[in-house]
Amino acid sequence: MVDAPPPQTETTGPRNQPTRRWLWPGGLSARLLVLTALFVAGAALFVFPATLAAYEEQWLLDRIRAAELASTIAEADPARRVTAPVRQQLLEQAGVVSVAIQTDGMRRLVLAAPRDLRTPYLVDMRNQNPLTWMSAPFQTLFGGEGRMVRVIAEPRFRSGEFVEIVTPDAPLREALLGYIGQLMLVTLFVALLAGLAVYLALNAFLVQPMQRITRAMERFRADPNDPAARVKPSRRRDEIGRAEVELERMQVDLLAALSSRARLAQLGEAVAKINHDLRNMLTSAQIASDRLAEIGDPKVAQALPRLERALDRAVTLATDVLAYGKSAEAAPEARSTPLLGALEAAAEDAGLSEGGVRLETLIDPDDAVMADADQLHRILVNLLRNAREAIQDRDPERAGRVQAALTREAGISTLRLSDNGPGLPERAMANLFQPFSGSARRGGTGLGLAISRELAQAHGGDLTLVRSTAEGTVFELTLPGVVEAAPAKPKRARRKKTDA
Repeated sequence: MVDAPPPQTETTGPRNQPTRRWLWPGGLSARLLVLTALFVAGAALFVFPATLAAYEEQWLLDRIRAAELASTIAEADPARRVTAPVRQQLLEQAGVVSVAIQTDGMRRLVLAAPRDLRTPYLVDMRNQNPLTWMSAPFQTLFGGEGRMVRVIAEPRFRSGEFVEIVTPDAPLREALLGYIGQLMLVTLFVALLAGLAVYLALNAFLVQPMQRITRAMERFRADPNDPAARVKPSRRRDEIGRAEVELERMQVDLLAALSSRARLAQLGEAVAKINHDLRNMLTSAQIASDRLAEIGDPKVAQALPRLERALDRAVTLATDVLAYGKSAEAAPEARSTPLLGALEAAAEDAGLSEGGVRLETLIDPDDAVMADADQLHRILVNLLRNAREAIQDRDPERAGRVQAALTREAGISTLRLSDNGPGLPERAMANLFQPFSGSARRGGTGLGLAISRELAQAHGGDLTLVRSTAEGTVFELTLPGVVEAAPAKPKRARRKKTDA
């Protein structure tokens, strides 16, 4: 198991870099609470001008109605004579300095204090457009001190065309300021209350499930084998439920991958030990082959080159595996390699023969490809051996064939290998190039095609299955680079049959 990195502290981040401290809350719950309160307060700002305008309108209407009632009291005297003290008391109770009524086109001053030389500004409440109505409170607040306002409205308690009052706007400004303070307190209370309600709701439905998922991820990262680190999906059908299900699947897949990795590590150690002993055995076999070469027997001399090639390749492979450990392949050293010779050598090592499964080539002796000779040999041996075994497994006495053809196009050399075998089973085709999964034979490991494809891709090409039916199987090996044949030797197709 890979060691987990040390946990990050509040003062260090990834790669021991110091983290910045922000005043903004880091927890999701705190952020939800703050953001909800800010949004509610922001929404209140949009209705703030309309609320102030409605408050000012109602305040002025109250003064209009009070003045209207005061005018009816003043006109209740048959002689229509009101003493100065009574007039002053009526004006103070109404909160105005003068009241006028217009009836039948004639404006009549009903109540009036001593004349004030200040010119009032006009507010006609009979016909106001929305912009003027909403800007009126700000004119009152920021228009200056000591001003008078003249208000005109339709009468309610008496007949007439309109009622007109004149009143100082200082009381209105003070009332507006007090109302703004109350409005701010109410807005703050509503914002906090709404934020708390949203916080509790989101915390129950989102934050707590996300915290549970986060804790499971953290514990799984620290110890994948900890049973408490496994998340248990709920029955939710929303994104949280889907995240829980996907996290559980990911944990299962990671546990399987870690278990497989541990087994492969143990297998690698065992292979390294076996490889070491095998290399010693191969060295002894090479020494024995050198001694056989001194016998001088013609049959021994004929078979000896094949034995030496096999031993050299086995020693090279054992050395590479021992050096690279996890069966890592060395980078290919691509060079011009005669394809026909490579096919004949691979067919010989793969067990193809004239009396059994034979190799038929439609390749010119001068055709060559850009490839690492040893790795190309391993690819071809795997493909040819698989074809031979597939044909012989179906009918050991049946004479089969594997045909090889080469095409070149757009800087790519394509070797096409087709056999007349029974084809691959469906279970093998589903995981054909997967190690330990794509074997079509009982007892096979499925490593041959996986290794062959890996070697082909290391060259910059690929190994693909073209088709596999009851009439046979076709593979294509593509290699980048084209090696043209010598112009003095014209290309001719020939059929080559290998001997045992």
